[in-house]
Amino acid sequence: MYGAKLVIAKLDRLSRNASFLLNLQEAGVEFVCADMPAANKLTIGIMALVAEEERRAISARTKAALQAAKARGVKLGGHRTDAEGNPVTLTLATIAKGREAVARRADAKATDIAPAIRELQAKGLTSLHSIAAGLNDLGIPTPRHSKWSAVQVQRVLARLDRS
Repeated sequence: MYGAKLVIAKLDRLSRNASFLLNLQEAGVEFVCADMPAANKLTIGIMALVAEEERRAISARTKAALQAAKARGVKLGGHRTDAEGNPVTLTLATIAKGREAVARRADAKATDIAPAIRELQAKGLTSLHSIAAGLNDLGIPTPRHSKWSAVQVQRVLARLDRS
């Protein structure tokens, strides 16, 4: 009615249900997939069926992996137990203590890399991107052992300013 088109990154991000996608097409909803912008109705129909089959395969793999984990004795689910196997309920106080522990580790990591950041800043690297690149060049990993980004540097600097 308005001539609008739905733009999606990938067809399977819209749905992995072939009948839903085909009904959407049948209803006259126009959409374009960024990963295959020249796709026609036939291509979309085929890819919808492929996406649906992939959904089935993902489900089967997940179920098999969960059964294998159970067979190995892995306890599934969110029920927590103490060392003796007694059920434990996470209280608000326990959750708060966990958050405090995470914050302490983050503060310690920020303090550890502060000298490297200050050294980079003294060399004239003042933008978040350039500091991130400098940390990566020095081989200093992030707490999760990946590459630094500007956002991560910003968070570390904010953490250092608070302390």
